[in-house]
Amino acid sequence: IKEDFEIIDKKQIPNTTELKNEEKEKTEEARWSAPILSLAKKASENLALSYGNALKSASLVGFISKPVSNDSTAKTSARYHAMEERANLMNMMKLSIKILIQSALSLGRTLDSDFPPLQQFFVVLEHCLKHGLKVKKTFIGQNKSFFGPLELVEKLCPEASDIATSVKNLPELKTAVGRGRAWLYLALMQKKLADYLKVLLDHKHLLSEFYEPDALMMEEEGTVIVGLLVGLNVIDANLCLKGEDLDSQVGVIDFSLYLKETQDSDGKQDGGITAVLDQKHYVEELNRHLSCTVADLQTKIDCLEKTNSKLQEELAAATDRIGSLQEEQQQLKQQNELIRERSEKSVEVTKEDTKVELDTYKQSRQGLDEMYSDVWKQLKEEKKIRLELEKELELQIGMKTEMEIAMKLLEKDTHEKQDTLVALRQQLEEVKAINLQMFHKSQNAECSLQQKTEAISSFEGKTNEMMSSMKQMEERLQHAEKARQTAEERCNKMKQELAGRLDTCRQQMSQLDSKCSTLEKELKSEKEQRQTLQRELHQEKDATTLLKTELQQMEGLKKELRKLQDEKQQLEKVCEEQEQALQEMGLHLSQSKLKMEDIKEVNKALKGHTWLKDDEATHCKQCEKEFSISRRKHHCRNCGDIFCNTCSSNELALPSYPKPVRVCDTCHTLLLQRCSSNSS
Repeated sequence: IKEDFEIIDKKQIPNTTELKNEEKEKTEEARWSAPILSLAKKASENLALSYGNALKSASLVGFISKPVSNDSTAKTSARYHAMEERANLMNMMKLSIKILIQSALSLGRTLDSDFPPLQQFFVVLEHCLKHGLKVKKTFIGQNKSFFGPLELVEKLCPEASDIATSVKNLPELKTAVGRGRAWLYLALMQKKLADYLKVLLDHKHLLSEFYEPDALMMEEEGTVIVGLLVGLNVIDANLCLKGEDLDSQVGVIDFSLYLKETQDSDGKQDGGITAVLDQKHYVEELNRHLSCTVADLQTKIDCLEKTNSKLQEELAAATDRIGSLQEEQQQLKQQNELIRERSEKSVEVTKEDTKVELDTYKQSRQGLDEMYSDVWKQLKEEKKIRLELEKELELQIGMKTEMEIAMKLLEKDTHEKQDTLVALRQQLEEVKAINLQMFHKSQNAECSLQQKTEAISSFEGKTNEMMSSMKQMEERLQHAEKARQTAEERCNKMKQELAGRLDTCRQQMSQLDSKCSTLEKELKSEKEQRQTLQRELHQEKDATTLLKTELQQMEGLKKELRKLQDEKQQLEKVCEEQEQALQEMGLHLSQSKLKMEDIKEVNKALKGHTWLKDDEATHCKQCEKEFSISRRKHHCRNCGDIFCNTCSSNELALPSYPKPVRVCDTCHTLLLQRCSSNSS
């Protein structure tokens, strides 16, 4: 936090002679003001004693807030008291600020947290901020702290975010009161306390959530106090928050500082007398305030007496109610017995039904397991058969490829044979040419040769008709021989020349005949191979048809398997639903048992628990420590036994008490377990 330093004129700093004169005047004033101060102290002590006795009597009876009356006099008196409280707090604030500024200027240095006027200023400011605060009820108890409205400053003024974060980061602060005090310390060190409170007062619609409408911060006195706080910007403060215990500090106003203050700025003798008179008036106001508080306490005591009488009447009515409740309890007992019998019968019936259902479920499950095992075996066998068929298919595919290769080889052989036939044709053409040269006159021989060439050409495309063509060739050859004979007769002269050539032609023809026979044999073998291949193809087609039928059967089996799996899933769902129903039945049974146990415990509590008297118990029932003035007795509202404060510090709402009341530790744990079981 940055510290701002201000320059003070030398004229404002007092000399040593002036300080000595002031000390002399103080000693002279103390001589004649001592008896007046002693009288004021005695009066304040008497009033404090009377106030303490009234508070003790109120604590013995039990504190109850004042009943709000509809009369106008009560309202006017309450308003008058609120106005008096605001006026007194504003006067105290003026005095504390005045004394703090005067003492700080007289010292002429930065103030520490141990400085008494500064401590009293924070105490008075805390009382002003607490005036008219609304009480917030929580699970632990009632909470009334002024740190709630101070947290709004962070939202309204972003400059105050540093203060809020530093207060939250302090690990020593555990309560809201300590955090509020630390916030005030830091705001004073920043010299922005008045600015922050002014921001709060400008937004009174937000303060209405925390303060009553008659509170000091909601009225004009709050603006006056904020105006007075502006004068504190003259002071430089250096406050340490780490070493101090702000949570456990007691905020009590020390009036001795203000009673002893008789210093006057003018330094005249009349100033001392006026100061004493002001102090006397202040003491009278204090006495009047204390008398008002005593009167308020007396009215409270009267109200408490009235409430006690009302409570006695309520006790009588409660005893009557207890009698009626006991009768109702007996009726409830009878009803509980009937409910027990019915529940036991229903439980037995449900047990028998569940046993029968379990037996049927087990039988159906065994049948399903057997069916599942059979289907699983069939699947394994079918998988094996399928693997074997796949292997056979692979082999057949390999055979097909081999057959295709063989067919290609055969085609190559046929092409080669065709080439040989072409060569033979060429040779025949040569023979024709020789015959034409030799036999110009033998046209018939040429026709026969042409027929032979045509037969050879037809032999290429029609292998099945080779034998018939060969017979025709022989007949034609015979005709040719006859023609030759006729030609020989005609050409006897030419026979001798052509005899050698004819022998050679005959030899060539014999060779051609042998070649044709070999070709026929090869064609027959090829036909046989083709027939065997066709047979194998037919066999493969039959095998493929068989495989297709088996695959169709496999698909049917798969469909049956899917149906069986669906049926199995449906049966599993039925089983799960039955198990859930059994679980729900078990839960209902456990809840009914818990309810019966609760009813039993309530009956035991109503029968056995008795309210112990204070004289009967001398020790705590749980820790067995002896009771004393410091360790007081406390009744448990559930079991009626007497415990110390530590063993009965818990509070819970009971059926007989709508509001939370004191309960011992054992009863607290039992009741919490019962609540948790009921909620589950």
